[in-house]
Parts: sequence; structure tokens; C-alpha cells
Amino acid sequence: MTFTAATPHSEQRQALIDQLWVYPIKSCAGISVQQATLTDTGLDLDRAWMVVDAQGQMLTQRAVPRMALIQPELRHAEMVLRAPGMLALHLSIERAEAPTQVQVWKDTVPAFEMGTLAAQWFTDFLNVGPLRLVRFDPEHFRLASREWTKDVDAFNQFSDGFPVLVTSTASLDELNNRLVQQGQAPVDMRRFRANVVLRGETPDAWQAHDEDRVGVMTVATDGEAVQLKPVKPCPRCPMPNVNPDTAEVSPAVGDTLQAYRQDPRVKGAVTFGMNAIPLSGLGEVLRVGQWVSADWAF
Repeated sequence: MTFTAATPHSEQRQALIDQLWVYPIKSCAGISVQQATLTDTGLDLDRAWMVVDAQGQMLTQRAVPRMALIQPELRHAEMVLRAPGMLALHLSIERAEAPTQVQVWKDTVPAFEMGTLAAQWFTDFLNVGPLRLVRFDPEHFRLASREWTKDVDAFNQFSDGFPVLVTSTASLDELNNRLVQQGQAPVDMRRFRANVVLRGETPDAWQAHDEDRVGVMTVATDGEAVQLKPVKPCPRCPMPNVNPDTAEVSPAVGDTLQAYRQDPRVKGAVTFGMNAIPLSGLGEVLRVGQWVSADWAF
């Protein structure tokens, strides 16, 4: 069953930023923040690090769900990592070691090793390996797919393919209503690893999956307005099936989405959220509570 677009009920959509999330290490737990600086690769420090195997291939929850239990914390000049049964690992944000080459999907990119202590910590906790932790080389430009960004050069670090992922509380509510009707437990937004989560001030101000159907989103900041352009629906792998508290895997979320979220724009893949690229406002600070407005785009 494919989803259908709702009939527009006003000419413009308006919402508030309800949540902001940064995921410093690809596929590990995220950090809920009250504000974040927008850079050309997305929110500052988002997917700046990645776990790789001995051959430099990326490691994700798709293969190792236990990665969900690794919780980063950003403290000024350091990142602190915690995981069940492990001593905390303290890493300098500004320091890295030897240069290397790693693979993120089809892209081979330059990176920096984060050292033997970090390598052993991840190898011990995830019980696969040997593993390494690497930092993206900020001098490298990893381009998002021009098939979707068209004439705009958009850049990523270790994200799957685009700098910002946007979704909404209304979209999650729609999913949870369906889960509960099936006797399943509701889930929270951590399953979907979005950076910007929107919320309508009233129930009809921003409805479920309105983010699929709007054009450029304008965020009213303290300085230059931030413009985020949704460019590609986010196809979903099995990762939303991973419980972020236990790392247990259940098919309920994926099966439920399959029933109503097949998107013809991505060859019928199941989608949730929109990949977006920044058009303006680099260096501005996004904050929870800021207003977002967008016109319909079909």
C-alpha cells in the first residue's frame, strides 16, 4: 500500500522546532540538544566520527545493533563515551592521530585514527573486530547526490548521504497510533535518528508527514534566516526496529511502516522523514522553539 498526499488545508505550513539531535558517532546513540550551529555538513559535529573494521569499512546498527547502547556526551573540548559494563572513554574533540582512508557506503574518504585506546574500547564492547574509531577529515568535501540536490553542492561527513534529516512529532504520532492499534508498544523519535523534529502548535498546523510535501523550510533565527530544502524522502533500513534502550530487534516498526509508507519517489521504498540541505544561514544557531515556515510543493 503506498501513501497518498493529504489535501492542503492552508497555503503555508508552520511549525516549531520541537527537538534537535546530534549524532557524533555514526550509528551510536544521539544527543538531544537545545541548540546547534548549522554548518555546511549539517549540525555541528553530527556524524563527525565513525566506527570501522580492519579494512576501513563502516560499521552500523544494521549489522551490530549493540551500537545503539553507546552514548556519547559532548563536553566543551572532549567527547565522553559510555556503554554498559565499560569505563567511560574520554576523547579530545580537537585531536586525532594518523591519517587513513575509510569506506562509507560507496565513498572512499580520508579520515584520522582516534588511537589505540578508542580502538580497543569499541572492539571490547561490540565484541567484533578488530575495530577502529575514525574522525572525518574536515578538509575533504563529500558531495551529496546531485540527482537529488540538482544544482546545489551539499556536503556530508559520515551521514548516509545528506546533511540534515527532518521529521515531525505528528509523523511519529501517526506511526504510534497504528502500533497501539496492533497491540504494540509505542516508540520514540530516537528510532529515526532525525536532526530536526518539528511540531505544530495546533493539531492541524503541521500534520503527519507534511515534511514530505513542503518546499524550502525557513527557520527564524536570531540572525540570517536558515533555509533548509527537503530533497529526498529518507528510505528506511531495519534500524528503526532496534530498541535504543536494549538493542533488541523486533520487526513491528518496519512492518507497520510497510503498510502505509511506500514512496514512489524512491521506487516504493518505505520512508520516514525528509533529507534536507542548507541553502542559507550557515553559522547560524538553530534552537528548540524557533518558528519554521514552508510553502506546499507538489
